[in-house]
Order: sequence, then structure tokens, then C-alpha cells
Amino acid sequence: MSEEASKPPLPDHLSIDPRSPHHVAAIFEHDIGIRFNGKDRFDVEEYCIGEGWIKVPAGRALDRHGKPLLIKLKGQVEVFYREP
Repeated sequence: MSEEASKPPLPDHLSIDPRSPHHVAAIFEHDIGIRFNGKDRFDVEEYCIGEGWIKVPAGRALDRHGKPLLIKLKGQVEVFYREP
């Protein structure tokens, strides 16, 4: 129960990119899960629960900085902490 108290609340908008203003490093110390339209996704780079979208890599395509190109998918987004 002390582990639940130490976990920060999950934000409405979160990104894995450390340069993003929506990146919260404390959350990534725990294992989080993202369910999109009823299916667990493991390739999500960014999400927004309020607007109902996720960003995922678009195949093997890279941008000019060598990062994957992202596409935005709209639907129902659920975020949760995974149990160990």
C-alpha cells in the first residue's frame, strides 16, 4: 500500500521525449500501461486522455534528426500503472 502512495498521479498529457514540456520523469520510474480502444499498446510515444489521441511511430520512417516519424491515432485512451 505504501507503493501506491509513492506513485505520482498519471497526467492527462504525457510524452516519453525528455525535451517535451509534457515529460514527467517521476512517472517513468514505474511501469505504466496504455490501453487504446480496448487493446494494450506498447509503442506509444505520447498520449492525451482529454483529447483522446496517442502518437505512435509510423513504420521505420525517420525524421531529419533520426527520430521516428509519429502518427496521431484518435480513440479511447486509458492509462494505468501495471502491477508487478
